[in-house]
Amino acid sequence: MVLGRTSNVAHARRELLRTFRWRMLVTACPACIARKETPPMTRLRLVRLSCLVLMAGAMFGAGAQCTRLVLAADPDYPPLHWFDGTNMQGASIAIARKVLGDLKIPYEVRYLGPFPRVMAAAQSGDIDMVATLKKTPEREAFLLFPKTPAYTNPVAVFTAKEHSFEFKGRSDLVGLRGGITRSNVFGDGFDEYMKQNLSIEEANSPENNFSKLGAGRLDYFITGYYAGMAHLLKRGDEERFEAKQPFLVESVNYLALTRKGHCADKLDAIDARLAVLKKSGAVDELMRQSFAHWKAHPVVVVK
Repeated sequence: MVLGRTSNVAHARRELLRTFRWRMLVTACPACIARKETPPMTRLRLVRLSCLVLMAGAMFGAGAQCTRLVLAADPDYPPLHWFDGTNMQGASIAIARKVLGDLKIPYEVRYLGPFPRVMAAAQSGDIDMVATLKKTPEREAFLLFPKTPAYTNPVAVFTAKEHSFEFKGRSDLVGLRGGITRSNVFGDGFDEYMKQNLSIEEANSPENNFSKLGAGRLDYFITGYYAGMAHLLKRGDEERFEAKQPFLVESVNYLALTRKGHCADKLDAIDARLAVLKKSGAVDELMRQSFAHWKAHPVVVVK
């Protein structure tokens, strides 16, 4: 039995009560079993036993409360979120820390490894928050999204300048070789368009995709504009590449809570506090600080 899950607790409570009733009937009055009767004294004992079982269930249920929120993020998406070998850094982490700190919700920032591992943990409920990501119908099956986005995260098409092409919109990508980083989605209907119309290769990291782009093995690479520019600054060869305009998608990122985690009931409070911080300009300041930190220390470690 997995403690802290309401459905499992209720099932365990029913099974425990059924087992105890049977054992007490057998002990108190074996003959009553054959007559399908319950002895008077056993009825009183069953009432007392039921109370004990309900109390135990309440204790189990208390374990499902949000005593500590565990959050994780993609470790290779600077300057929005990244792992520097010791701690998770970035605007997403800073915004989550600020919101949770203001709400006095105890939390732990946990490094889990590559992004697919983060999403697997979110699906199983092993973590309580993903900071941050885009909203899609597939993700809504296991994540809860607040009304207020954390920030705007435009998606760009990156090309090598020596192999550039005219770009006015998504239809210009048809027939070309494209790349994305594994588990990335972009929203606004583009993911469905990409699956139906584009030839796309997945790689494990933006670094791999830029290397393939520079070597002429890809015609374009799709990623968040901020993340793409951050990786080019780290590589030191940003003059070899360009981000096409207009942006492919003008999408937003959210602080999402997991449906199977312990803290789903905090969604409204997180939404309200985030809205206040955005209105005050605090979120914009955290974004600026994060970008400056990345520029000064552009180190990503993914184990």
